[in-house]
Amino acid sequence: MKYTADYLTENFIRLNNVTLGEDVKIYSFVNAYGCEIGDESRIGAFVEIQKGVRIGRRCKISSHSFLCEGVTVEDNVFIGHGVMFTNDKFPRATNPDGSPQSEADWSVIPITVKKGASIGSNATILAGVTIGENAMVGAGAVVTKDVPDGTTVAGVPARVAKTRTK
Repeated sequence: MKYTADYLTENFIRLNNVTLGEDVKIYSFVNAYGCEIGDESRIGAFVEIQKGVRIGRRCKISSHSFLCEGVTVEDNVFIGHGVMFTNDKFPRATNPDGSPQSEADWSVIPITVKKGASIGSNATILAGVTIGENAMVGAGAVVTKDVPDGTTVAGVPARVAKTRTK
């Protein structure tokens, strides 16, 4: 889909320096900047996608989700409603001297969501985590550690609930 200025304005979609693949669908109230969104992906309403985020092909990002700088989402990934990603293990508004922090005062800690993974609604994914290929994160889980390929995790903190055997 080719987005026109009128369509974007009428639907309160704000795209700044975004690389869009073919047939990407974006719903109302989306803010995305400095990111890449792959072919045939769908971005729900009220989603923010920050700079440096890479979303693969045929992904579904459900409404009210937040993808911060440092997140990589591979192909065929499902992200449920209200999923939050973090990119800093020790966030602070100010430095020890009381001055406001800037980008120079901290480092982005990346997160990777591998091909075919699914993340349930209202899950929180902490900085530095990799969610494995075809893994599943239960709704409301707080993921503090890597999730192996084909594994289902749930709870706070997320723990292995099931491991797929071939």
